[in-house]
Amino acid sequence: MTRLCYLAATCTTLTGPSSIRILDREHRPLQSGEVRVRVRAAGLNFPDLLMTQGKYQFRPDPPFVPGLEAAGEVLEVAHDVASAAPGDRVMVGGKGGALAEQWIVPESAVSPLPPALSFVEGACWQTAASTAWHALVERAHLQPGEAVLVLGASGGVGMAAVQMAKHLGAKVIGTGSSGQKRQAIVDAGADHVLDPADPELAAKVKALTDGAGADVIFDPVGGELALTATRAIAWSGRYLIVGFASGVIPSFPANHTLIKTYSLIGVRAGESPRRDPQLARRQTRALRELAAQGVMRPHVSHRFSLQETAQALAVLERREAIGRVVVEPAETD
Repeated sequence: MTRLCYLAATCTTLTGPSSIRILDREHRPLQSGEVRVRVRAAGLNFPDLLMTQGKYQFRPDPPFVPGLEAAGEVLEVAHDVASAAPGDRVMVGGKGGALAEQWIVPESAVSPLPPALSFVEGACWQTAASTAWHALVERAHLQPGEAVLVLGASGGVGMAAVQMAKHLGAKVIGTGSSGQKRQAIVDAGADHVLDPADPELAAKVKALTDGAGADVIFDPVGGELALTATRAIAWSGRYLIVGFASGVIPSFPANHTLIKTYSLIGVRAGESPRRDPQLARRQTRALRELAAQGVMRPHVSHRFSLQETAQALAVLERREAIGRVVVEPAETD
């Protein structure tokens, strides 16, 4: 029997993780094209933290339920849904709502959970994998043998980029701020790992690339590290602007871009396919193949219950995560 309400981690004010309360939400009937999913695991992303602070480009008004991705089982489908059925094991993505026992989403937001991935892995896979694929394949056109510098490589998106770049046959250099993080980046497949605080970072990247520099720089961090990284870019390189986890948006010197003829490339892995149906189909097909192969399998450093969602978000805020942080709701029938 379906419960009349369910629990959800709810952001009540735009003051960060401390604003999270575990509240009842009323069970509502499905509308046309919708699917109700029992959330077995929800993967946290940095935008989830930013949304609780009112600092993300998508800024919902409180109260709202954060969470961009999850994995679980289909509980119920609307009368006109054909691609999913009750009992299906699925991955789910959206603009919010994953940090709850249940999540109602459009049919288009649901995809099969590949046998290669567990619920916890599936909950962490889609956002990071789609960002890494879109950045390196669609935007940078990365080629085998090229050198890639991945900033923030111990984060969820950064680690997916390391794995994707290696899958594409690139030479991968990652950055990690601690010995534990650097070891995790090596385990993810990086050929070399450097400390982002090293004053010789740019020189070391050039030394590792026979003086040429990195053909592609994948940057989800921003801040001062971005400007340091531009000194390590190759002639006619591609600089991928993925995000600003540092909280600081860098200003790139146009004269340096001119002198080294590199390209600054924005990456919008979610918005781009929404604007381009052909890209959406291409991306969906590629990601399903990669998921089935187990490419970009996530490393999960922290697991929390739904009641511990505030603590889980605080781990992101303190930069303690290595790979991904997962929240696992425990719904009672």
